[in-house]
Amino acid sequence: MPTAIAVTSPDLVLPPLDRQTPPAAVQPRSTLEQSLDELHTLIEQHGYVIALYTASGGDDAAVRRLHTARSVLESDRVALLGVDLPPLGLALLAQQLRQLSVCDVSPGVLASSARLLAHYIYAGALLGSVARLDRVPVPLTSHAKSWVPGAQFGVLAHPRPQLVRVGQEELPGPEFGTRMIVAAGQPPSDWVTATLAPAWRVQGVATVPLPEQSGRWWGTGRLVEFAAGLHDVAVLYQLVSSVRREVCHWCGLELIGDRCGFCAAPLPAPLERHPVPTARALPRGGTGP
Repeated sequence: MPTAIAVTSPDLVLPPLDRQTPPAAVQPRSTLEQSLDELHTLIEQHGYVIALYTASGGDDAAVRRLHTARSVLESDRVALLGVDLPPLGLALLAQQLRQLSVCDVSPGVLASSARLLAHYIYAGALLGSVARLDRVPVPLTSHAKSWVPGAQFGVLAHPRPQLVRVGQEELPGPEFGTRMIVAAGQPPSDWVTATLAPAWRVQGVATVPLPEQSGRWWGTGRLVEFAAGLHDVAVLYQLVSSVRREVCHWCGLELIGDRCGFCAAPLPAPLERHPVPTARALPRGGTGP
């Protein structure tokens, strides 16, 4: 069975792109007892579980319950990964990990690849107001303009924060082929699908319901959230496979990057991994053994 991928809410589970992509689990559940039972079942069925959550502005109670459940189970087969992405970007990352989970990718590499894949996700929103936006730096002039009736702002939260006034500036996008996910709130607008998507030359657009956490994350319910990223499983696999693999010195799992996704142990410095042998000191006046 492939490694299980979990998210904290059902509205973060995107539809599979093909028949091979397994579904995502939802963790935690509404009570600690349910969370323990289902998390234990996931471990028994899949061997390892990777649970994703938004590092900031998400459901703090759910995150605490996740950590509590893993502590009670005393399992080293559950990776809890806080990712600095808005809700729809997190959902897209979970979808990518689900695609990779059926490939020849070990659980440790799959967990540590989340940081790598997140780097290639362009996540943002069309906002009707930036007055309460605190995830992206907002100039004072933009704050003032947000009170003007009809003002709209294109905001990119990841990978590089950017804010533009719609109709006056362009929002920079990826320089590689992507597929875009769009979730519309209120008021409805076609700027993302009619203007931004063609400008970014995306290879497809899919519309999904707006995640419940999005309004809190972006500081307003007047938004259209979007996320664009790699979608071809062959490209995702090639990207992850191109990175050198190491072995975690603490838990023994394979990893890529500089930190284990399961035990969070950092990768030792090169000299610590491969110490240089020191010459045996010679006796004073000696010339050899």
